[in-house]
Amino acid sequence: MKPIIGFTLDYEEGSPTAYSKYPWYALRDNYTHSVAKHGGAPVALPHEVAMVDTYLDTLHGLIITGGNFDVPPEMYGEKTASDKVLTKPRRSQFEWAITEGAIKRNMPILGICGGQQLLNVILGGTLIQHIPDSIKNPLAHEQPNPRHEAGHEVAVIANTLLYKIVGAATMAVNSAHHQAVAKVPEGVIINARAGDGVIEGIEYPAHPFCLGVQWHPEFSITKADDKIFAAFIEAARAYSAA
Repeated sequence: MKPIIGFTLDYEEGSPTAYSKYPWYALRDNYTHSVAKHGGAPVALPHEVAMVDTYLDTLHGLIITGGNFDVPPEMYGEKTASDKVLTKPRRSQFEWAITEGAIKRNMPILGICGGQQLLNVILGGTLIQHIPDSIKNPLAHEQPNPRHEAGHEVAVIANTLLYKIVGAATMAVNSAHHQAVAKVPEGVIINARAGDGVIEGIEYPAHPFCLGVQWHPEFSITKADDKIFAAFIEAARAYSAA
């Protein structure tokens, strides 16, 4: 049986010029395709907090997706300090609940871009609210070229789960974020950094598979991106068999 992988969805209130004038969900096809091509069965998770345990009873792995929004600063004990911060509280509340539940169950978790940031916050860390306000001479983390192309390289730190997966000290990644991990909590380690020092990956070694990456491996820019999904699906397969 294929392991069942849940995806968190983006959420829009709707407008006369959008997909619908009423609230709607969205998820890019390359997210689900990246799971399917490596042997997983992708399913979408509407933002129903009351259904979290029902979802988790069914799933074998969880992917926290990215999006054009930010984790509410109050979730990591701060006030909004940048006018660039855009929040979606309903989405964040659901993602917090289901990710926290997955952590407690030792279910494999992959946090992508904003998903990594939320994962860091849930585990007790903080975020940089706007990279240009905190990092001197930063790279173009909101890259001007298309997202299916590389934006910069990251250095992968030795003796980490990420290094074990990709088998390389550097990898080219895309970049579509204005926030980043600031402080990692106790028990969480950094597994990748950009040339300007921005944290590009985290992991939680106390958990069987809890990995966050700041880029979007679902675009499959390099073989290393595919290796991340393959390793995640393998972990979900082991979880389903336990």
